[in-house]
Amino acid sequence: MTKIKQLGKLLYLTVIVSYLFATVALAQGGREVLVIDVEGPVTPIMLSFIERAIEEADVRNVEALVIRLNTPGGSVDLTKQIIQAMIASDVPIVVYVWPPGGFAASAGTFITLAGHAAAMAPNTSIGAASPVDGSGGEIDETLRAKIENILVADIKGLADRRGEEAIEWAQEAITEAKAANAQEALEIGVIDFVAKDLDDLLSQLDGFEVEVDGDEVVLKTGDARLSFLEATALEKFLSAIANPTIALLLISMGSLAIVYEIINPGGYMSAIIGVILLLVGFYAIGQLPVNYAGLALILLAFGLFVAELFTPTFGALTAGGIAAFIFGALILFNTSEFAYEIPLPSIIGIPVAMAAIFGFGIRKILQAMKFQPTTGQEALVGAVGTVKVALNPQGSVFVWGERWQATSNDGQPISAGERVEITEMDGFQLKVKKVL
Repeated sequence: MTKIKQLGKLLYLTVIVSYLFATVALAQGGREVLVIDVEGPVTPIMLSFIERAIEEADVRNVEALVIRLNTPGGSVDLTKQIIQAMIASDVPIVVYVWPPGGFAASAGTFITLAGHAAAMAPNTSIGAASPVDGSGGEIDETLRAKIENILVADIKGLADRRGEEAIEWAQEAITEAKAANAQEALEIGVIDFVAKDLDDLLSQLDGFEVEVDGDEVVLKTGDARLSFLEATALEKFLSAIANPTIALLLISMGSLAIVYEIINPGGYMSAIIGVILLLVGFYAIGQLPVNYAGLALILLAFGLFVAELFTPTFGALTAGGIAAFIFGALILFNTSEFAYEIPLPSIIGIPVAMAAIFGFGIRKILQAMKFQPTTGQEALVGAVGTVKVALNPQGSVFVWGERWQATSNDGQPISAGERVEITEMDGFQLKVKKVL
């Protein structure tokens, strides 16, 4: 009986210890921080990825969702949808401008301020949210005032909980395109922390109080484990092609493939590839705020390049196409919502490469125009045959294994057996001259 009691006590202790371990493991499992990386212009892909991450964070019941942000900005409408999703989140969201050298410009400033907490890595920047016109310049005063008033009202609402100095800076980021580095943003209260990496960020967040859906929440991130939510293969692909430089390159390569088919018809593969690249490129363009004047100039450039193939102007249309392409590329992604400068080597290199290929095509066309035909009736001109029936001035000649009706070119008789050269065709009648 004593052994049975001892066994029962041991079993009881085992259950208690197992329960304690399970409780600790469950508690540790709940202290999870989900991290996503968001880079590039604000696009529908970015919006869907952030929404998916918020849903995943809610399902996992994580301690916080960290959005590592690096963006030049983008669509105001999409930015507002991202902000709405963040504000409606039941999980605390921390926006972390990262990596060092990155930035949260324009729309990125709004997203950063919308976070329940905000942080920046050293050597990052935030701000410069002033609206510009389609060419990157100043907007008409009346229109500018309307846009600025709306943006100022929005950004002041987001910065309201951060104090007067932060509100003033946020307003000037709109009206004066003000920007700040990480330390400056921390000093004026625009962000809560400067963190060198995720471990540093979680350490500083531990015990920090945020307001989520009207409730005060104290973050417990000191011993939380990090989990990373990766973008799907499709999201990565769509994000990659939504890069302005890649989008422009796709359109250019697609156009070149189609022109190659025009120069060397018959294979169809280059035309098929060209159409695919163009469609993907235009899809990418559709994800970004585009200046339509810039897009029109680029399409004009392609039109001028193609026109050069059919109406050779010794480079005049090609030169015009290069100029139109460069001007179009310079302003293509400069709108009131988004300002992105395509690297200068791409702006110059793409049209120059296209001009070289078009020049090669024109050279081939001009060479083909000079070639003597080698097939068909036209190829008979210049051929040499033998007179079968004396030309006086009409008769017949034998050339290329066939007998043809022929007349003497100068009206003089030519005896049978003489060798003659075909000088002209008039229907099925040849005109010939005697070979001396």
